[in-house]
Amino acid sequence: MSLAGTEVILRRAAAPDALAAADVWLRSFAAALPTVVSPRSADEVRGYFREVVVPSLETWVASVTGDEDADGVVGVMVLDGDELSQLYLDPGWRGRGIGDRFIGLAKERSPGGLGLWTFQVNKPAHRFYERHGFVATEYTDGSGNEEREPDVRYVWRP
Repeated sequence: MSLAGTEVILRRAAAPDALAAADVWLRSFAAALPTVVSPRSADEVRGYFREVVVPSLETWVASVTGDEDADGVVGVMVLDGDELSQLYLDPGWRGRGIGDRFIGLAKERSPGGLGLWTFQVNKPAHRFYERHGFVATEYTDGSGNEEREPDVRYVWRP
């Protein structure tokens, strides 16, 4: 994908991507979920990406070339089997089709279906996933997540 000389490539994350992927997560979480309190410090999130997410889960990044204003990684998607565990984009890179590409890739990687959780307050995420064929199947009071924030389960079946 090219954006006026900028190319965005989806690729598997490697160990050197862990810090950049965690930082995308941190910026995106803060921008998209300002009312949700993260139970982990920024350093804990970075350690989790370095020690667990990138080495143990199917982690993909959206990597930018040809843009001196971009730091390289502008998006992260994590698959855990048929679970879409994480999908976060740098706030400045939303609305450019990267999330659509990540969803397409997730569906290719899990052709039998996908599930995910998102917070009930994240209405833009609801619209995004519903546009991609996901259906809300369960609503909770948040007692089962670290943030203790009401969430919703979405499922996509081909």
